[in-house]
Amino acid sequence: MTEHWSTRIAREVIEAFPKQAEYTVAAGISPSGKVHIGNFRDVITSEAVYRALVNEGKPSRFIFSWDDFDRFRKVPTGFPESYTQYLGMPLSDVPDPKGEYKSYAERHEKEFEGSLSILGINPVFRCQSVEYRSGRYSEQIRLALQKRREIAQILTDFKTQGMSESEIAEYYPLNIYSRFTGKDKTKITSFDGERKVEYICLDTGKRDLIDIETDHVAKLPWRVDWPMRWFMEGVNFEPGGSDHASPGGSYDMGRIVSERIFNNLPPHFQGYGFIGIRGLKGKMSGSKGELVTPEQLLDIYEPALLRWLFLRTEPKTQFDFAFDSEVFRQYSEFDSHVKELIHAGDSEMLGLIDPLTKSSLSNAPIPFRQLAGYGQAVSFNPIKLEELLLQTGESFDPESIKSRLTRTKNWLERYNPEDIRSLKEDIDTRYLGFLNEEEIEQLRKLHAGIKNNRNMSLQEWETLLYDIPKIPEISEKEKKERQKRFFSNVYQLIFGTETGPRLSTYLWAEDKAKLEKLLPE
Repeated sequence: MTEHWSTRIAREVIEAFPKQAEYTVAAGISPSGKVHIGNFRDVITSEAVYRALVNEGKPSRFIFSWDDFDRFRKVPTGFPESYTQYLGMPLSDVPDPKGEYKSYAERHEKEFEGSLSILGINPVFRCQSVEYRSGRYSEQIRLALQKRREIAQILTDFKTQGMSESEIAEYYPLNIYSRFTGKDKTKITSFDGERKVEYICLDTGKRDLIDIETDHVAKLPWRVDWPMRWFMEGVNFEPGGSDHASPGGSYDMGRIVSERIFNNLPPHFQGYGFIGIRGLKGKMSGSKGELVTPEQLLDIYEPALLRWLFLRTEPKTQFDFAFDSEVFRQYSEFDSHVKELIHAGDSEMLGLIDPLTKSSLSNAPIPFRQLAGYGQAVSFNPIKLEELLLQTGESFDPESIKSRLTRTKNWLERYNPEDIRSLKEDIDTRYLGFLNEEEIEQLRKLHAGIKNNRNMSLQEWETLLYDIPKIPEISEKEKKERQKRFFSNVYQLIFGTETGPRLSTYLWAEDKAKLEKLLPE
C-alpha cells in the first residue's frame, strides 16, 4: 500500500521534533472577504497531517487562526461606498453590512466554519483580535521592539533594494491602531526600551503614548507576527501557498526571525499549489468579489469528493474544480477509487476521505452523469426517480441518490442552464414544413403511441421508438441513420434542439398531454 503524503509529512514532523509531548498543527486565514477554495487548501493540508500524526499514536492538536486583527484594506465589490470610512481599521472592528454578525470579519468566519463542519474539519479556532487585545502577546511585542534593529537587518537581507541606515534607525516592527481614529495610519517615534511607545496619528496629527502592557492597540507586522505565533503556540507544522513557499518568501524570512528573535525552532513547512476553476462563466477575481467558496462548491460536490480531490494529490500539485462536464469524470474517478478502497479494506484512507461518522462511503453510488440525465427527465422529483429506477431494474445506494440529486440539479440549473431541455409550448409548424411525408408519418405514429398507450413501461417506450423508423431489408448502417434522423426530428419538435435526454426515459416520465400538442396527428 502506497504511503499517503500526509503520513510522510507527519513522520518528517516527528523526526524534526522527536521529543515533543504534544504536536501542534496550524493553519490560518485573514477574513478580509469571502474565504475562497484556494485558502481551503491551507486547512485541508494541515488537517490531513494532524490526522496522520494521531494515526502515528502522537498526542496532537489542530489550531486555526483567524487573522481578524489585520487591517481592512479594500472595500469589496457590492459593499456600500460608506465602508471607505473603515479602511485601516482592524477587520474585527468593521461592522457587518447586514447587522447579522458582530463584525464584517465574523460574517466571513462563520460562513467558512460552517463549510468546515460539513467537511468534518473541527480545529480549535483562535481569533487574533482576541489574542492581541487580551495582552497575551505583550512580552513578544516588547522583545520585537527591543530587537528592532536586528529584525530590520533581516528584512534588509530579504529586500531587493535593502534598507538605508536611516530607514533601519526609524524601523519599528509594530503597527499601532490610533486611539483617536481606530485606524493604523500612524508612525512610531520612540520606544523607551521597556513599555512605552510614542506615536503620531497621521490623520489627526495628534501624538499619543501607549503602554504595551495595558494598551492593547497594536499588532506585529505579518513577517514578525507569523514566527511569533509559532513560538507562542508551539507550532510543529504549518503549510503555506506558493507565495510563502518561494525562495526568499514569507517562510524563509519567518524561519530566520523565529530562530534569531524568538529563539525558537521553526515548524516543518509544506508549500502547496494553486487551485484552478473551470466551467464558470467569466473570470474569477478576488478584487471583484467573484471568488469560489467551499460553500459554493458543496452545491455540486459531495463533502467526501471535495476532500478526496485535495487528498489524492500532493500538496504542490495544481488541480481544477469543475463547474462544467468535467465534474462527471471527477465523480466517476472518485466512485471507482472508493470501491477499490472498500475492496482493499483501507479504513485509514476511507476515514481520511470521509471522517464524519454519520456518513458512509458507498460501494454502489449512482453515477453523477446518469443522475443528471435521469433527474432532468423526472424534473428532479425523487418519487418519480424511484419509479424510474424500478422500471430500469437498476439498484443504487439510496443515500447516494439523496446526496446527489440536489447537486445534479444545482449543477444544471445554476451553472449549466444552457443544457436544460424545456418543452416547447406549441407545435413547430415551420420545422414540419421541412420534413418529407415519410418523416411526418413517423411522428404521427409516435403521437398515436403517446395518445393510446399512456401507461407503457419504459421498455415498451424503448421498443416503440426504435420500431417506428425501422423498415425491412435495410443494412444496419441505414437502420441507424434512419433512427438518428427520427430521434433528431423528435428532439427538434419537443425541445427545439438536435439532442436531449434519453428519449424513452423522457417520454415515459413527461406529461403525455403536453407531448401530444407538439406532434402532428
